[in-house]
Amino acid sequence: MQNGPERRIRRIAVNTGGGDAPGLNAVIRAVTLAALHEGWEVLGIRRGYMGLLEAEVDGEPGLVNLTAHAVRGITHLGGTILGTTTRGNPFGLEVRQPDGTWGTVDRSDEIVQRFRELGIDCLVAIGGDGSLNIAHALHRKGLPVIGVPKTIDNDLRATDVTFGFQTAVEVATDAIGRLHSTAEAHQRVMIVQVMGRHTGWIALDSGMAGGADVILIPEIPYRLDRIAAKVVERDRAGRRFSIIVVAEGARPADGEPSYADATGRYGGVADAMADEIERLTGKEARTLVLGHIQRGGEPIAYDRNLSLRFGAAAVRCIRDGSLGTMVALQGGAIRAVPLEDAVGEIKRVPLDADLLTAGRQLGVSFGD
Repeated sequence: MQNGPERRIRRIAVNTGGGDAPGLNAVIRAVTLAALHEGWEVLGIRRGYMGLLEAEVDGEPGLVNLTAHAVRGITHLGGTILGTTTRGNPFGLEVRQPDGTWGTVDRSDEIVQRFRELGIDCLVAIGGDGSLNIAHALHRKGLPVIGVPKTIDNDLRATDVTFGFQTAVEVATDAIGRLHSTAEAHQRVMIVQVMGRHTGWIALDSGMAGGADVILIPEIPYRLDRIAAKVVERDRAGRRFSIIVVAEGARPADGEPSYADATGRYGGVADAMADEIERLTGKEARTLVLGHIQRGGEPIAYDRNLSLRFGAAAVRCIRDGSLGTMVALQGGAIRAVPLEDAVGEIKRVPLDADLLTAGRQLGVSFGD
């Protein structure tokens, strides 16, 4: 969707949705400062779209004027000054029914109407696959949107890298590296569970960098006997400890991923695997579930700079009339790609990925 030359931008809005990721605040700062440079006003929407539907969110105004002062000194901060939510889909918001049960209601038309009432000319939606699907659906309803790709899982296919991914890899790599000494001292098998529901980017990158002996990703179904054989092989060679890195969505060749509860949240694969490894090898196994620590803390320099580039590029897209798009890193350059191309299919680790091939050459087991 292109603006006509007569279209004048006066006010834009920005929100953050889905799981948090290191670099969100850097994007907010870049969008704000670049938009102010154009002479535009910037509104921040709290907790996804909730700030448009409620006057107050968590005791704070639902909308906040983003000034240069408001975004000062936030580039290095983790989290998001606007807050976020994984349950803020305006096409299916959870509401309590009169009978006390929970249901969903579509409030997307209210969102579009509120944008018109507030005179917002474009939304910069910062999010992952779920959040950008929502943004794309709102764009189809007539809301001008620019997407910014955020997810530590690195699973958006239209961009080479999403911001937050490299920081998550650094956190996981550091944790894996710190386990080597204790694993060797106690001659244990240490199983590190990292995030990655449908893709194994974090597990592959951090596992290789951290010197893991076994790396398990959703793209390659694993066999427990192959994992046990790797542990026994190392034991016989005098390497009486092993490090296993497993993505939370990894699955056995003859089964499905492990779920933590009825909501479908992934978890439990490391604990279940530890029991089986002990049974098959006779070695003591311990687990470490990194969980949300991968999302927290300061972004590394790479993610800060990528976030700033994405935010500035989003403003350029608005200025140039390239709406209904997502900014993406492709071959070192930031480009605008259609939102529908960005959210149509997740990016999985290809089975011929160079890092995966290198791992096999170096003796890493992928459980197959």
